[in-house]
Amino acid sequence: MPRPKAGDPAPGFSGLTTDDARVSLRDFRGKKLVLYFYPMDDTPGCTAQACSLRDHNQDIKAKGAAILGVSAQDVDSHRKFAAKHKLNFPLLADTDRSVGRAYGTIGGGIGGALRGMLGLAERVTFIIDEKGRVVHVIDSPDTANHAEQVLKLL
Repeated sequence: MPRPKAGDPAPGFSGLTTDDARVSLRDFRGKKLVLYFYPMDDTPGCTAQACSLRDHNQDIKAKGAAILGVSAQDVDSHRKFAAKHKLNFPLLADTDRSVGRAYGTIGGGIGGALRGMLGLAERVTFIIDEKGRVVHVIDSPDTANHAEQVLKLL
């Protein structure tokens, strides 16, 4: 699937999160959503990105947005990652890679196909508005300062 761009409707999704909740895009109607895709739990870049968002989650909430991280690892891996780094937002287990494919973060091009076979999504963040439309796409997140990038766009 091609990657959604600003102005496009956000693709629907559903999945299980670290807090044993089944969530879907519909659950976020009426608030903004910072939907960020990352390659793998507990790697240096992914940890820096998650911790940046964790440290600024209250500021992001104050702007009317929720955070949801997505990668292809299972719920158990996500729970360990979240507990180790005291993440204060849920992570969605995209074990069948359907969410990543819908958002064009898995499977595009030769590199994307290889990452997809390995179960690794590209690092991309989508900011979705209250009506379910993509309003911003961050194609190259600065992992250590990702929350600041997000806050500037909210």
